[in-house]
Amino acid sequence: MTTSTTTATAWKDTTVTLLVGVAGAVLFWLIGFPAAVLTGPAAAVSIATLAGLRTRIPDPLRDAVFLVIGVQIGSTVTPEVIATALTWPLSLAVLTVTLFLVLLAVKGVLMRAFRYDRMTATLAATPGHLSYVLGLSTDLGADVPRVALVQSVRVLMLTLIVPVLVALWGVEGTAYLADRGPISALSLALILPLSLGLGLVFKRLGVPAPLLLGAMAVSALGHGSDLTPGTMPVWMTVAAFVCMGTLIGTRFSGLDRRGLAGALLAGVVSTVIACAVAAAGAWLAAGVVGLPAAALLLAFAPGGVEVMAAIAVETGLEPAFVAAHHVFRLIILTVLVPVLIARLRRAPNG
Repeated sequence: MTTSTTTATAWKDTTVTLLVGVAGAVLFWLIGFPAAVLTGPAAAVSIATLAGLRTRIPDPLRDAVFLVIGVQIGSTVTPEVIATALTWPLSLAVLTVTLFLVLLAVKGVLMRAFRYDRMTATLAATPGHLSYVLGLSTDLGADVPRVALVQSVRVLMLTLIVPVLVALWGVEGTAYLADRGPISALSLALILPLSLGLGLVFKRLGVPAPLLLGAMAVSALGHGSDLTPGTMPVWMTVAAFVCMGTLIGTRFSGLDRRGLAGALLAGVVSTVIACAVAAAGAWLAAGVVGLPAAALLLAFAPGGVEVMAAIAVETGLEPAFVAAHHVFRLIILTVLVPVLIARLRRAPNG
């Protein structure tokens, strides 16, 4: 196959994937599903992918989505948010406890109910850091297809379930910049290149979600100092959410379909358990930090930082607070998982 043919095929697959995502967004919007521009594409593209459609989102488009969402999150950083941050150490402590409980509970269920070996169960139960976990799975000889399926189901289910739970809680958005006008073209032309540059530096340093965090940092600095006030244009954030949901659906591409039903069930059960533990921790921490329980649920939900932050932006529930907690969770997992693996290797029959 020639290079031109390969490129044409890639463009065709991308176009079809995005059309499916847009259709899912429209359908979910028509039926009134929460965060429709994110959840609709995730559901539609996941179904299409599992049905055999070739789905893909090219890396440059994925990176652009992370930049836009990161800038939007950073735009919520205000003096009020900074004052609220003084109480964050308390909620971070509760988050750490729930993280341990989620890992232990899900690992136990996967081993006892689904007969996963210890290593595979531990990696499949790790609440987040998907690329890191899959890389470890390959190196450690774990059952990679099972780990990939359980983790992918977790991301999809959380994308669909968390907005529903937030809506059921009946909480209005609390993002402080929701009533400000759109950001100026000049400010945007300054922020986006700087965000990309810092994101590439973070990527070279091995920082999780580097482009998202780079954009958040640059945008937070600009908005916190009032040098670049305003929010991202609505059309741009909506497009980013649709692409983000579509990207989630493409995670099922290329997965081994042998044992698919069992792995899907394991993913559903483990996600329900993780959500229950996270919700309990969120309810406990909400009383401590004085923020809506729904915002704490977004901060504690064991989903990807990009996805949960995007939902926080879409719902207006403390995006900076949510993103900070998910980054902290990734840092804890980066340290915790190698320690657990070392213990498993030393344990008999590990």
